[in-house]
Amino acid sequence: MSGAATPPAGEFSQVASSLRGQCATRDAVVTHPCPDAPRGVRAPRRARRARRAGRRPARPVGLVVAGLAVSTLLAACTAESGATATDVVGQGYVSGDGSVRTWEPDDRGDPVVLTGTDYEGEDVDTSDWTGEVVVLNTWYAACAPCRAEAPDLVALANDRADDGVHVLGINTTDEAGAALAFQRTFEIPYPSIDDRSGEVVATLSGTVPLQAVPSTVVLDAEGRVAARVIGLAEGSTLDALVGDVLAEGGAPADGDDTADDAAG
Repeated sequence: MSGAATPPAGEFSQVASSLRGQCATRDAVVTHPCPDAPRGVRAPRRARRARRAGRRPARPVGLVVAGLAVSTLLAACTAESGATATDVVGQGYVSGDGSVRTWEPDDRGDPVVLTGTDYEGEDVDTSDWTGEVVVLNTWYAACAPCRAEAPDLVALANDRADDGVHVLGINTTDEAGAALAFQRTFEIPYPSIDDRSGEVVATLSGTVPLQAVPSTVVLDAEGRVAARVIGLAEGSTLDALVGDVLAEGGAPADGDDTADDAAG
């Protein structure tokens, strides 16, 4: 994931506008000129004496406020409460809190089938993995929590490959260049669907709400949602969730007569 996006110019204009409304008068204690202060308005004598004495003046209020605005924007990776999947496609989200929810087998809904094209132009269809566990992860390149959890997802994909576990990324934001650069940087061994249209996330959200990026969903061997993590997923948590679903056993593949043969 490459660097964070530059905040919109509108954020800074709002900061400047707010400052103008609070700008210095002769009674105000400020140590810097305000953007729209009347000509001739100067900092109080105490501030001028401080500068003459060689003391370091206070940091300009405008820079502090603007810095806070930038920090808030750069930390933004969470969909607004109540927003739908299609509402948040292409926007910056605030990451979730890492909360985990699991569903017992009898409480799970219908199987989820996701299809799309990955960033290398290959078709992806999760129905090809019926009978095996699938881990879905939403991400985008400039999302700091996504970068933080990438090594754990890579380790999961590599360590659980022999168990028939498949990891699939879903990216609703990035063009191929940014996404592929991220995949090279973190040596991602699994595909990611280019979902800038929002169709895949919308399909998934019909079964399990995704209020943040990153979010991770574990599908059981029948393709049903077994677990969900909102926000950054710890590696140990992911491995435990996948291990629990693997322990349930796989779904029989179409045409598998093993059970019938055993019964006979």
